[in-house]
Amino acid sequence: MSTFEALVQSCVQQGVSDMHITGGHPVVLRKDGTVAPQRRIVLRHAEVDELARSLMTRQQARTLRRQWSVDFAISVGGTRLRINVFATTRGLSLAVRFLPGEAPEIEKLNLHPSLGDFCRAPAGLVLLCGATGSGKTTTIAALLGEINRTRAAHVVTLEDPVEYRFRSVKSFIEQRELGASFQSFEQGLVDVLRQAPDVIFVGELRRAEIIRLTLDAAESGHLVFATLHANSVEEALYRVLNAFPADAQDFARSQLSSALCGVVVQRLALRPELGFRVPELSVLRTGKAVRSLIRDNRLSQLENAMELGREAGMFTFATYAQEMQARGAGYVHPSRTLRPGQEAARETVYESPLIDPLASGPAPAPGPVAADGAAPPDALTIEDDATLSDVIRQLTDRGAPGGG
Repeated sequence: MSTFEALVQSCVQQGVSDMHITGGHPVVLRKDGTVAPQRRIVLRHAEVDELARSLMTRQQARTLRRQWSVDFAISVGGTRLRINVFATTRGLSLAVRFLPGEAPEIEKLNLHPSLGDFCRAPAGLVLLCGATGSGKTTTIAALLGEINRTRAAHVVTLEDPVEYRFRSVKSFIEQRELGASFQSFEQGLVDVLRQAPDVIFVGELRRAEIIRLTLDAAESGHLVFATLHANSVEEALYRVLNAFPADAQDFARSQLSSALCGVVVQRLALRPELGFRVPELSVLRTGKAVRSLIRDNRLSQLENAMELGREAGMFTFATYAQEMQARGAGYVHPSRTLRPGQEAARETVYESPLIDPLASGPAPAPGPVAADGAAPPDALTIEDDATLSDVIRQLTDRGAPGGG
């Protein structure tokens, strides 16, 4: 067992949500929103470099070398992790997020159950919006999980990176990762229409061409989920429309009004009486009136339509909060729903030799390995039955700076 795997296992047992590793500094853990340095666990700068090298694929290492940061997700000892490796004044640092073993259900995320209606739509575009860290990815995972349990559909995802891995249940799910399975979202969206999908998930609408291709996919009869950084329904639709040139705005509004199925804007709000944050949503659903507002460029009137459309499942942030309080919902603590655990989908990750991810450039130099294939002399080796205490003791005995 490696030092890193031992740390991961210990963090999972303690319910840790994040781990930060940087050279010459105590490892920092975050639990229940509070950070705490582990002063007896300190890695040397070279050890952090070697750890990062061991976790990355050649393509990810090449991205790090070129961009000085890289974001990816991996499984370590059956636990799913999202890792960002980036350069700091201490050299490389790793920000590690522990992910649940499987996608949570909609109601266990303290979301209104009507959100599941989008999973039953035959076609159209569903936008999940919000700021970074508002829970968009987890909500999307819950919706895809609902489809997987209830629909016999072919689901193709385009993600950067793949955070929640799915095991096909009733649906057939194929997950593609940027840089590993496809080279760009634009190319991925061109490809996906040839793969006979029923449901498509696009990780994030960042550029104009991606937005246009996503809208085309929704209009051609597919159910498309996508995430977008926007803080209101009106802002989200303006961002989609602004992907089109000025002389194509009338066409864009017509296309969006016919293809759009709904917009969900999500944020997290602290409920003092509960002691934790819960999602608050603004939800737009398309009907005849909403489609007319979009076609006629009267987006500023959408908020009013949402206030009046409560019976149709539409909410503003204010009416959503009122609805959830009126329901008297039994809220589930996020630490229970999002607690890291063993992955439910533990399929083998296989890289076909027919694909060369480094065809466009040279591979980075491999890490130091002795001539006989053994670990370098100064590497820290951990026995299979070693405990975290053994790992800490070895690190301390080696005189790691800042330990104790």
